[in-house]
Amino acid sequence: MKKVHYYLLLSIIAVVLTSCNSSNAKNNENNNSKNEINMKFEKVALPYATDALEPVISKQTVELHYGKHHQAYVDNLNKLVVGTKFEDADLETVVKGSDGAIFNNAGQVLNHNLYFTSFKKDGGGNPKGKLADAINEQYGSFDKFKEEFNAAGASVFGSGWVWLAKDASGKLSIEKESNAGNPVTKGLTPILGFDVWEHSYYLDYQNRRADHLKEIWKIIDWDVVSARY
Repeated sequence: MKKVHYYLLLSIIAVVLTSCNSSNAKNNENNNSKNEINMKFEKVALPYATDALEPVISKQTVELHYGKHHQAYVDNLNKLVVGTKFEDADLETVVKGSDGAIFNNAGQVLNHNLYFTSFKKDGGGNPKGKLADAINEQYGSFDKFKEEFNAAGASVFGSGWVWLAKDASGKLSIEKESNAGNPVTKGLTPILGFDVWEHSYYLDYQNRRADHLKEIWKIIDWDVVSARY
């Protein structure tokens, strides 16, 4: 009789363990599925080493700005879109159609993806091709354009961005955006954006935003930026 009870107990334990393993497997599948959804949006890979932009932008600033701030926007956005109409949308669609926290984080992901891919080691020089022609035609010269662009960036109140953008006809404009703003919300195409949030320059320039703006031109990758026009 004791043997019967013993084997019965073993059978019950086996059933319970099988049930638990099955439940854990389903939970793991669900968690993996959620993780896949949560990783829909990613930060762009840096096309250069973190110290490649020195002395214009220090390695420490790149590591904090790209590795911490940008990553936080990506992580937040992936969490926020779950269960919303933006869950399967592309990034630009999210920026154009959202508001509140989703817009703030989506805008900053788009902004920083464009920002960090606009630079290269030993960059600088002048725009190329059709973009160069358009700048000269509208602003008189590249130097005059830079002066106007820098002045716009320096005058952004608080945190934000200054953008060179184009409309559907190719006409250029300098757009000042607060916080997470991007010209796509106005139906424009962003070509080049300078980040004037303090986290983008304060370690290297303290409160000298204007100096930071003047220096950034030395690291622009005009092959990439000109191709956006």
